[in-house]
Amino acid sequence: MTDLTAFPITRKWPARHPDRIQLYSLPTPNGVKVSIMLEETGLPYEPHLVAFDHHDQLSPEFRSLNPNNKIPAILDPNGPDGQPLGLFESGAILVYLAGKSGQLMPKDDAGRYQTLQWLMFQMGGIGPMFGQVGFFNKFAGKAYEDKRPRDRYVAEARRLLGVLEERLAGRAWIMGDAYTIADIATFPWVRNLIGFYEAGELVGIQDYPQVTRVLEAFVARPAVVRGLGIPAQG
Repeated sequence: MTDLTAFPITRKWPARHPDRIQLYSLPTPNGVKVSIMLEETGLPYEPHLVAFDHHDQLSPEFRSLNPNNKIPAILDPNGPDGQPLGLFESGAILVYLAGKSGQLMPKDDAGRYQTLQWLMFQMGGIGPMFGQVGFFNKFAGKAYEDKRPRDRYVAEARRLLGVLEERLAGRAWIMGDAYTIADIATFPWVRNLIGFYEAGELVGIQDYPQVTRVLEAFVARPAVVRGLGIPAQG
C-alpha cells in the first residue's frame, strides 16, 4: 500500500485509499474543473472537502501542499517515475491529468498548443473577470454606491463572452468536434456567472446563443453532473 504519511496534508485529511489520487477541493468553478476531469477520465480518486467556512484553506496542512491557499489541489501517489506528486492550480492539474490519462487533449502538437491557449484564456480572463462580476453583483460589492467598478467588469465579461461566442460558431466545442480540457475549464465559470452569481441578465447572456448552446451540452454530460457535486458538502 502506498504510504502518503510524509505529506502533512494527510494528517488533516487522512487517505482511506492512498493508492488513489487525493483531491482537496470545494464545488466552486475552479474546484469542479478537477472533479469533472477525474470523472470524465475515470482515474480513481478520493475527494476531500476543504471547508472555507472553517478556514481549512489557511491551515498549515493545506498550505503544505498549496502555499497559495486556494483550491483545488491534488496529491497523486503514482506520479512521474512512480513517485508521489502534489500539484495546485486548476489549469496545471487539468494538463497533468490529461497527460496521465491520455484523454481530453489533442495528440498533435498544433492541437495541443491551441487547446492550451484556450485554457490560458479561461485562466487569465474568464475566471478572474467573471469572479469580479460575481463580487459586485452578489456579494459585498453590490453595496457600493459607485457602480463604475461593476460596470467595468460587466463590460469585460461581455467582451470575453463575445470572444467565446465567435469561437463556438460552427463548432460543437471550443476545439471543434473534440471535447477537451478547454471546455472543462471554461463552462463551470459560464454556468456560475448566470447561475450562482445571478448575472445572466446583467451581462445580457441572451446575446450569446452559441455560448448557451454549448453550456447546455456541457451540463448534460453525465460526468459533469457527477463532478459538479464533488466534494459533497455536509
